[in-house]
Amino acid sequence: MPDNRHAPTRNLACVTVQAQGGGPSAAEAARTIAAAANAATLATLTADGDPWASLVAYGLVGGTPVLCVSNLAEHGRNLAGDPRASMSIVAASDDTDPLAGSRVTLAGTVTRPAVAESDAARQAYLDAVPGAHSYLDFSDFTLWLLQVQRVRWVGGYGRMESVTGKDYHAAAPDPVALGSARALAHLNADHADALVAMARAFGGYPDTDSAECASIDRYGLHLRVRTARGEARARVDFPSALDSPDQLRSATADLARAALRRR
Repeated sequence: MPDNRHAPTRNLACVTVQAQGGGPSAAEAARTIAAAANAATLATLTADGDPWASLVAYGLVGGTPVLCVSNLAEHGRNLAGDPRASMSIVAASDDTDPLAGSRVTLAGTVTRPAVAESDAARQAYLDAVPGAHSYLDFSDFTLWLLQVQRVRWVGGYGRMESVTGKDYHAAAPDPVALGSARALAHLNADHADALVAMARAFGGYPDTDSAECASIDRYGLHLRVRTARGEARARVDFPSALDSPDQLRSATADLARAALRRR
């Protein structure tokens, strides 16, 4: 397990320091954020070329967002006139600083589903937005597919990357991240001492006073750590990538035992 070291000489209350380590690729992280949500901010262009932002719901066919938009809505008219669009999706977070969380922007052009795609698109939207059955088949609503050409992933301060639509579609959502909510809550509620030990032994913060788990993915844990100098972020990797949330209990227990042995 790597013992990554930070080198801050500044007050950590003024700056977030990200310990180096592994983790999902930007494409994987983007796919995971998109798969975990069903609402986004859609940016379209008006007839005058002005940007217009709207809240929309969406489903996914693979990684392709499916929108169901009223033709009477401003963004519906915009899409019909100019297919260029982007979606901003924000990952759920309990962080009090919204800019410290993860988000992704998917940009490209919209198309109507082909006949062969229409059933899958319709079902994907209904799976993500069950209440849509009350309006999905109205004549004044249109299904659109956002053909993703460019992706910008941001994982918080100092963590960002652009990827192509091809790389985005070649990646897959992280099954561990998508199924980690119970494990994350359990770690924070019942294993605070173990998280401190992990941050000290493997996260690069030997002076950690307290720690909590901010997120989990198939490659490891992101921790929020507190020292006498302030708050920081740390990464603790699993020895090898996990394939299922069912492996989280044993993987985190192994990390905790290894960290406690190093005290």
